[in-house]
Amino acid sequence: MKLFKHELHDDFGTWPLAYIRYGGPDFGEIAAVAEAVGDGDDSAFHAAWVATGDRMFAEAQDVLAKGHRISARELFLQASVAYAASYHPLFGAPVDPRLVSAFRKQIDAFDKGLALGDPPVLPLRIPFEGTSLPAYFIPAAGQADTIRPLVIQVDGYDATVTDLYFASAVAASQRGYHCLIFDGPGQGEMLYEHGLALRSDWETVIRAVVDFAVKLPTVDPARIALSGASLGGYLALRAATGEPRLAACIADPGLWSVASSARVFANRLGADLASGASLSTLDQGVLDRMFATIQADRSLRWKIVQRGFWANGAADLRDFLRLIEGFTLEGRIQKIQCPVLLTHAENDGLTSETHTVFDALRCPKKIVCFTAAEGAGDHCEMGNRSLLNRRVFDWLDTVLV
Repeated sequence: MKLFKHELHDDFGTWPLAYIRYGGPDFGEIAAVAEAVGDGDDSAFHAAWVATGDRMFAEAQDVLAKGHRISARELFLQASVAYAASYHPLFGAPVDPRLVSAFRKQIDAFDKGLALGDPPVLPLRIPFEGTSLPAYFIPAAGQADTIRPLVIQVDGYDATVTDLYFASAVAASQRGYHCLIFDGPGQGEMLYEHGLALRSDWETVIRAVVDFAVKLPTVDPARIALSGASLGGYLALRAATGEPRLAACIADPGLWSVASSARVFANRLGADLASGASLSTLDQGVLDRMFATIQADRSLRWKIVQRGFWANGAADLRDFLRLIEGFTLEGRIQKIQCPVLLTHAENDGLTSETHTVFDALRCPKKIVCFTAAEGAGDHCEMGNRSLLNRRVFDWLDTVLV
């Protein structure tokens, strides 16, 4: 379903459709934003979403003043989604001040909405290497004071805590799981506000998160699952190679290497890379052809230059290729001991290595496939996220017994 006229705008502007089921903005509100953007540019896209967020936030304040806490909670959380949707086309370094402004509004609305819950959910900080990561503990519905299994949710390249909450944390809570969501290096606050780049050794990040989680009084330390979507599919698997306290791991989808597609791209442009040769050693002529192709394609330019360079802290294309080669399960995947669930959506290009991951695993494992006929065939099953959640938590119910 295409609502926004420009492809990049539609990619990000339709994310909130996946959140309707879990309390996000309704279809009419999303369609109204698309109508307001029309043929407009990235600035128009940003402005339309921010205006929607501002309207929802103002209404939330108004109804809260009248004592309508449930309505206010819903509106604050929906405003958070609107603000979060506004700034993806603005990605890149130096950081656009409009992105930072919208992100701060997003988190303010998110905090206000969660604080109105029963029980209230308040922001937390996870100590990590001299700094701290923003986090939220979402309790199992009706069982906030009960010791329950925990699902730790991991962002991908583009998501933040707001997306994690609506994409899976609400569903986890409804199914009786506590859920811990956070922004790690290269994600959300840690990138936007602090400039902390992505890192491939996610086992180091998750070790700190699990250290924090096991001290929470209602978490069962023997039943902690890790779930990651998009790039988070790699990050979750990589973390599981070095964190033995995990009782289960979900990768949506299973990613073997971030650099695989770049190697195919380079060879198509005449690189003829030998097996095992580093992308950072590419001939400058090939790099120049790659960069020209990237710059000529709006989607590629956003993914690689605006997002990829920025999130990875890369100075240029050669540096970017060098950095992403570190994101691989080569030589590590056999270390995973806990049961693993991999997803495979039929139209998602990131699933190309899922069966490679599956074959290399030496632990209990399962692949769950999603199809276009189910409305779940695209990236991260965003067209039918509730189906993904149902199947994932059905599997977890059997694993975390």
